[in-house]
Amino acid sequence: MTLAGSLSLRLLLALTTMASGLNIPLEVEQPPTIITYTSGPIIVLHFDTTINVKCKARGNPPPEYRWEKDGQAFVPPNVQTIRANQRKGSLVLQSEDMSEFEGKYRCYASNKLGTAMTNEIEIKAFSIPKFPKETLSPIVVSEGEPITLKCNPPEGVAPRLIYWMTVDLQHIEQNERVSMGTDGNLYFSNALKNDSRQDYGCFAAFNRIRTIVQKNAMAVVVKRLKPANDSSESSHTPVAPPARIPSLLLPSGVQTEKVLLKGEDLQLECIPEGFPTPSVKWIKMGEVMSPRVKFNNYNKLLSLSAVEESDEGKYMCTAENSAGKAVHYFDVIVEEPPKWLTEPPQSQLTVIGSDVHIKCSVSGKPQPAITWRRNGGMFRGDPDKRMQVFDDTVILFNAKAEDSGVYQCEASNRHGNILANVNIMIMNMAPLILTENNQEYAAVVGKEITMNCSVFSSPPSSISWTKDEKAIEGEGFLALESGQSLKIINAEKGDSGKYICFASNVEGSSAVTAVLDVKDATKIVGPPQNTQVDSGKLAKLMCKTEYDASLQDTFELVWRKENKEIPLSSEKNSRYSVKGAMLEIMNVNLSDQGTYTCTARTSLDEDSATAVLTVRDVPDAPIKLDLSELDSPRNVVLSWIPGSDHNSTVTEFVVEYEENRWEPGRWKELQRVTGNQATAELKLYGNLNYQFRVYAVNAIGPGPPSEPTERHKTPPAAPDRNPENIKIQGHHPHQMEISWEPLSPVERNGPGFEYKVKYRQLGMEDNFTEHMVNRSVFLVSNTPTFVPYEIKILSRNSYGWGPEPKPVTGYSGEDVPTAAPRDIAVEVINTTVLRVSWTPVPPATVRGRLGGYNVHWVRRRSLLNPDKILDLSHSMSFSGNRSHVIVPGLEPFSEYKLTVYVFNKKGNGPKSDPVTFNTPEGVPEQVSVLTSSIIQRDSVRLEWAQPPKSNGILTGYLLQYHLINETALDVIDSKEINITGADTNHWTIQGLKGDSLYRFDLRACTRAGCGPPQAEESHTDFPEPGDGNWRISEAVNASQSFHIIDGLEPGTVYTVRLMAKRLLDNASIFEDVIETRTKGAASQESSFSTHGWMIGTMCAVALLTIVVVIACFLRKNKGGKYAGTPSPQRQEKLAMEKVKEKEEPHSDTESQKMNDDTFCDYSDSDEKPLKGGSLCSLKGDDATGDSVSRCTLGDYADGGREFNEDGSFIGEYSGHRHRGSVSEPNGPSLVNV
Repeated sequence: MTLAGSLSLRLLLALTTMASGLNIPLEVEQPPTIITYTSGPIIVLHFDTTINVKCKARGNPPPEYRWEKDGQAFVPPNVQTIRANQRKGSLVLQSEDMSEFEGKYRCYASNKLGTAMTNEIEIKAFSIPKFPKETLSPIVVSEGEPITLKCNPPEGVAPRLIYWMTVDLQHIEQNERVSMGTDGNLYFSNALKNDSRQDYGCFAAFNRIRTIVQKNAMAVVVKRLKPANDSSESSHTPVAPPARIPSLLLPSGVQTEKVLLKGEDLQLECIPEGFPTPSVKWIKMGEVMSPRVKFNNYNKLLSLSAVEESDEGKYMCTAENSAGKAVHYFDVIVEEPPKWLTEPPQSQLTVIGSDVHIKCSVSGKPQPAITWRRNGGMFRGDPDKRMQVFDDTVILFNAKAEDSGVYQCEASNRHGNILANVNIMIMNMAPLILTENNQEYAAVVGKEITMNCSVFSSPPSSISWTKDEKAIEGEGFLALESGQSLKIINAEKGDSGKYICFASNVEGSSAVTAVLDVKDATKIVGPPQNTQVDSGKLAKLMCKTEYDASLQDTFELVWRKENKEIPLSSEKNSRYSVKGAMLEIMNVNLSDQGTYTCTARTSLDEDSATAVLTVRDVPDAPIKLDLSELDSPRNVVLSWIPGSDHNSTVTEFVVEYEENRWEPGRWKELQRVTGNQATAELKLYGNLNYQFRVYAVNAIGPGPPSEPTERHKTPPAAPDRNPENIKIQGHHPHQMEISWEPLSPVERNGPGFEYKVKYRQLGMEDNFTEHMVNRSVFLVSNTPTFVPYEIKILSRNSYGWGPEPKPVTGYSGEDVPTAAPRDIAVEVINTTVLRVSWTPVPPATVRGRLGGYNVHWVRRRSLLNPDKILDLSHSMSFSGNRSHVIVPGLEPFSEYKLTVYVFNKKGNGPKSDPVTFNTPEGVPEQVSVLTSSIIQRDSVRLEWAQPPKSNGILTGYLLQYHLINETALDVIDSKEINITGADTNHWTIQGLKGDSLYRFDLRACTRAGCGPPQAEESHTDFPEPGDGNWRISEAVNASQSFHIIDGLEPGTVYTVRLMAKRLLDNASIFEDVIETRTKGAASQESSFSTHGWMIGTMCAVALLTIVVVIACFLRKNKGGKYAGTPSPQRQEKLAMEKVKEKEEPHSDTESQKMNDDTFCDYSDSDEKPLKGGSLCSLKGDDATGDSVSRCTLGDYADGGREFNEDGSFIGEYSGHRHRGSVSEPNGPSLVNV
């Protein structure tokens, strides 16, 4: 819509504005308006001492108050009993006797512009209800005559209830003959002799004040009628009362007029008298009785609730008996108190010179009379007829400002009155904008926002809205309340800005500015998801939100369950916690199940999302267990109704029983049935008093058990079964122990329970030997060794035997075997495996159950060292009856002795005659160490150690070497060399291709063949000097105190390392750095570390320790093994193998021999780590970064050193020292230099 015209519209209103739209701000002077007051009637009880009567009005100037009582100015009888605040209007009445304040009150609120008044407020005071003290004479009547016992109950606070009782509080029986009327009296249609009594009492109960009062007891004497011909006083002949035509005890007369207000309850009552007792009937004359009519009190009372005008008319009751009848007419009239036909007359605001009409439209029955007042005083118009009163209308012609005031219209009839205050304001006024200027409004995108421009003026103003000096246009804008509000239906960011409201009339104009800021809406972008969680676990509900950053201070995330806010507490025992956008519920239970709502809220808007949390818990206990017998008390069916499964399907039901004879109070499982079954057929034992219960099981676990059933007693009977799991054992050769699993007490089925044991030797005896026992074990003595017996165990009690059992076969006691296997033969399959055969022993000699055969062998000696006796024993058992076996695990090239014997449970039989044999030679194990070093560009020197086990006499070695393609890592060319001589431990291969990768495979050989290869890779290359490569000099003469190294480059820095003679000992003893002199620098300052003689001196000192160091290594590091240098492609794999080798135990091997004149060149890049240990870096910076463990040499400083327990060397040196290390494979031996 376009609001350029709609918001700049002229308000087409009448000159008079009605009160429905009249809201005069208090900033404008105006007459009083009653806001609230206490409506009557006010009931004052006897214990009340204070009454608070409220009266509150608004006006400008603020009104003052006064009160009237019963049409007169209210003057309190005692100043201390009343507090009337002229400014606030409330009236507080205080007195010990509130009856003095009974009456009808009015409140008047006045200022200079007029007076408003309230309707009448009636105060009713009730004292404590009491019956008057009086002496009541007995009522004497003859049989058949009517009786009326009057109650005359006191007035009091409704409701009032009447009872007729005796002094011992027994209710008087009421019936068609005797009944109580609505007036409280007790009516007897005709008296009988048994109506005579002295204690008829009327009780009035006032429940609101919790009071019951009692009237003095009344006496009734009924005289017996005498026969007409009997004048004696003592006649006992009964005489029936004469029949009497009915008449009405209530109401009196022929016709009664009944006037009721519309909506009240109608009660018409006819209580007749006569003999026999009359019956009562009702009709509505000329019309059909309303279906809402009810008859009570034996048809004597007609009741109709909430009467309407259609219920008016003539009603007739008829009382009739055999003697005649009587009637009574009721004329029912329904009237109404005054009420407004539509609504009370409204206040009006109009301009000077206009005509004012005040109409007071009322209805009522009788028709209400209308009284007009002005400012609380009677108003009948004026003499010049400018203000005239026409019954229900007042007209003010050419109204003037002084005609303003409060006009009262009061309509009344005999049922009440109603009052309306009509404020008439006659004035001219320029627009007064009541809304604050520059009022700030905030809205969110997509929501509604209403900006206010509340205007008061007379005549009404024309109101328009603009933004940025332009008229507002668009369907999203809506003018409300004649332009006093501007509503934006779907706010957008572009709607932000300043809006101007302009109001004008003939008296002037005014304007205000409103500032609107449209913000981003609050949204839930990640609503919580439906979640299922097990009871006792942690439940999490996530609620991710987005909101305008400027509203962060007002943002809150509220969680509700079933629309009730969840209490969040910082206490440790609180189960609810919120962490950011997540609600966590700890230790959930069934009460946590339900719908959860997260509400993201700011001061402007909110968004909500819901999720259902389902809690899975153990099932509820079954209910309504029912037990019924089938064909006997021991065969029953138990049924039940399953409880709730709590969101997890029941998988099974478990039936438990408890009996109070053997284990009272202990519940045991009896039977399980599937979860879709609610019955179980139960087989019960005899002579027990059972009760049963059931529990359900689901995926969460077992639920609680049901309530137990009633006790179910089963009769005694013979046992249902015999013992099971019969065991026959012979702990001694001539005994047999028979044992069995006894029947539990509940299985005995009756008293006098015992067992019968029956046994006979199988195939030897026809008759069973029998014994009666009470225990579950029986010992048979003097039995032959290991012979079969047939055994039966029977159950019995006082009611009979169990079923006939099946016999069980067992054997008497065993003894050790007496014979040894014969004809032992050994067949050597290979170097470590034998086939052993023999002739089995006769079965009779086993004397028990054959366990098997045991092969025992002793390694007497190794044929490599026949003089050393070993006598290493081994054995292997083979179960069952057999005549040959395969025996593995022997050592090659050894001498053995072997025997065989049989065994059973009792022990081993005698050993067979020994057999001696030799195992052949085998192939050797892998060479333990293989190292390589580059001698020339085309030559490689290999060194190795003998294999740990030769498994025969070594004949030499097979060397294979392969040229490797470094890119594809495949073999280009291969060659092999047979090296004879068992003592050979090095070999130099020449004629290799330079700058190439080779792999060397070395195998040790015996006469049986060659063993597995040891591999080593090496890259042929002879780097230029000075690149960090190591060279080895000739051997140091241990008898000299120095050693000369030739061929060094002048002016070059060298690292000198003194090592053990045998490379495989891996002993680095000393290391230092020297620098050779340059040519022609003989006069240069001598340095301690660069003189050749000093090197010799240091070597000599170091050599003194060689013997000790070598001794330590020979003792602690025999057979130290070297591993080959890996190629770059294999270094990672070998590093892992080295770690593994460190974890494996290594056995000592014989010391490896090396030639004394062995020399080799090697560099840091060719360092070989020890197998099971470490080889220290030959460069001070340890640049290779070996992953194997290294023993650290500490940096040396000047000062003395001494040997540690592990053989560390002590010496004094100057200059920088580099680190070296030795690690033992079999212990933590450490050598430091």
